[in-house]
Amino acid sequence: MPASGAVTRNTLRQQIADALRDEVLAGRLQPGQEFTVKQIAEQYGVSATPVREALVDLCAQGLLDSDQHKGFRVHQFSVDDYRGMVEARALIVDGVFRRLADRRPAGAEDGERGGRSLPARARGAALVPVRRWAEEAVRAARAGDLDILIGYDLRFWREIGGFLDNHYIADFLHRLRVQAWVFAVPYLRSDGKPREWLWSGHEDLVDAVVLADPDAVIAVIDAYNAHSLRWADHLERARR
Repeated sequence: MPASGAVTRNTLRQQIADALRDEVLAGRLQPGQEFTVKQIAEQYGVSATPVREALVDLCAQGLLDSDQHKGFRVHQFSVDDYRGMVEARALIVDGVFRRLADRRPAGAEDGERGGRSLPARARGAALVPVRRWAEEAVRAARAGDLDILIGYDLRFWREIGGFLDNHYIADFLHRLRVQAWVFAVPYLRSDGKPREWLWSGHEDLVDAVVLADPDAVIAVIDAYNAHSLRWADHLERARR
């Protein structure tokens, strides 16, 4: 019985954390908005313990701030924070794929790396769901539909991160991705034409991955990062 109870509580803790994260990503919980454990527990009709644990987890992920006297509040990222996220993911992804590219022995075909193929060479059935998520993300981006885009975008990048063969890197990149969306959502929802700033290169990246071409992957990622930094510059100009 104790083991079963622990599993139930941990599952509830994760469900609450996921639900609150979705509230932030949907813009229903705004940056700087404050709330208490009691308020969230009453909202979801659960006890305070799993709520407190879920909120602590979200603090560890950088999505919430804890105030000993006021409770919790949604973290407010700055434009400089966002630039830092873009730089961090650029350095990591670029470094990983360049390192894999450097492993190619002389005379090897594109994609061959010292007796093993680039992890992204996992083709066919393994990439079917990724391509589907890419197509849906592109469709949502072009329509300016944030609610649909965010879900598919997170799934897409989570799966792409798995091709790196290092779950520490994949988890870190996923966390950066969520934080970037938390920063972006309030600005995009208040923008009259958000689709102008929504990246839609998901399918291009899948094509590069299918080809197991690290240079093509890096080119897509570089274009994406440049797009993100142009948007950051746009936000700063708009605030002047």
